[in-house]
Amino acid sequence: MLTKVYSASLQGLAAHPIEVQVDVSAGFPSFTIVGLPDASIQESRERIRAAIKQYGISFPNIKVVVNLAPADLRKEGPSYDLPITLAILASSGNLKLPEQSWLCVGEISLDGQVRPVNGMLAITMMAKQKGFRTIIVPNDNAMEAGLVSDIKVLPVKSVMEVVRHFSDESYTISPQENCPPKPQVADTAYDFAHIKGQFHVKRALEIVAAGGHHLLMYGPPGSGKTILAKALLSILPTMSVEEMLEITTLYSIAGLLDESESYIKARPFRSPHHSASMAALVGGGKLPRPGEISLAHHGVLFLDELPEFSRTVVEALRQPLEEHTVTVARVEQSVTYPAKSIFVGSLNPCPCGYFGDGEKECVCTPSQISKYQKKLSGPLLDRMDLFCYVPRITFDVLTGANAQDDSNKMRKRVQRARDIQVDRYQTKKINCNAHITNQLIQQYCSITKLATSLLKQAMLTMQLSPRSYHRILKVSRTIADLDEQEQIDQLHVAEALQYRNSEAFRNA
Repeated sequence: MLTKVYSASLQGLAAHPIEVQVDVSAGFPSFTIVGLPDASIQESRERIRAAIKQYGISFPNIKVVVNLAPADLRKEGPSYDLPITLAILASSGNLKLPEQSWLCVGEISLDGQVRPVNGMLAITMMAKQKGFRTIIVPNDNAMEAGLVSDIKVLPVKSVMEVVRHFSDESYTISPQENCPPKPQVADTAYDFAHIKGQFHVKRALEIVAAGGHHLLMYGPPGSGKTILAKALLSILPTMSVEEMLEITTLYSIAGLLDESESYIKARPFRSPHHSASMAALVGGGKLPRPGEISLAHHGVLFLDELPEFSRTVVEALRQPLEEHTVTVARVEQSVTYPAKSIFVGSLNPCPCGYFGDGEKECVCTPSQISKYQKKLSGPLLDRMDLFCYVPRITFDVLTGANAQDDSNKMRKRVQRARDIQVDRYQTKKINCNAHITNQLIQQYCSITKLATSLLKQAMLTMQLSPRSYHRILKVSRTIADLDEQEQIDQLHVAEALQYRNSEAFRNA
């Protein structure tokens, strides 16, 4: 007897419907799974046998063939345990399944308990798009699946719950309440009000937050580069529901979603150690997984002591920083992950950190300084939007009062600038200036004649590349938005230019 049950397969960020076909027929006793299953799916045979016996049901001692269709799509993970079990029970006459308007996923333990799986949000959204009215999910995944509206989510703790739901009319599984995510202000431990001095750096970070730009900070050790980068999170605008769902989907697929939270509420801040591999930073592995730059999607990727990272690893960031996506290609599959993160890097001007410092003498040789600084290539530096020197803090500034605005006031200015950008680009599916393409710059970056003249002079004097020209215009557009000005004027361009000296740290 042939039985069909629908499940789902994850391929990158996308989920695809999988038809689990089970045929139980006379023949030599066997249990075969076909359809490009990985090792964890092959091992499900023993889990399913043990789980079925736990409930006093005899596993069919005949030929069992399971096909996961379409057969040319690679399947991985234990999420097919539950649909295979239900299909086997139906094919052997132990269970009658209703019309297939439902989909189910779940790993099964040896005692028949249903364990959670990764990527539940992506699976539930796919089920809704494909017209499934009901999805059966592990109980621990119920809140995550409940983020999707207009689909019935049935949470189960064991196989027997599903069996009783389909066979006993007096027993029903209570559906999970649909609760879409609610935007909220991030609660961070860092506030700009607690950081003394560095007013020009705080201004640069405000521009970064308002436009989604990339920033490179350099200066002597202990000047505050790390804490300034961490405080950036406190002035980023509130996430939209769409952004929250995108980030939650990424973290769910990567298996990083906190069990106590159904979705990611705050913008991510990722700060990997300098020993991180290329696969860890940009994504990869035998079966591609999102890397740090994708896990920082709509948030901040902070690389402290940037030259200490492997040059090969850092250079791999070139394409994601430019295109805001990263494609991981493997023999078995090619996956594209989003990477709309704000990149912030920090470094010292030399190995000892005091090259160019006015108070402490540098002990590095010229060759050591040159070798250290050349770890960052020109093309990578060209992809930065702002460069900012973070000087040593004097005793008077450190012990004096901080007269600058706190994070709450800065965030309000950033939010107004972002709202302007969202309205401006609402037909382009763009939410900040950093993501506009070069083709759209002429349309959205209206600039005065005086500002154009200043920019032309800067191009000749500073020998700027076309990429630098476009990035200066984007930063100028953000500064104008902070001033709530429709047109970019000379002052906006002048401020953007002062952040553009990509060779400054080499001559610090």
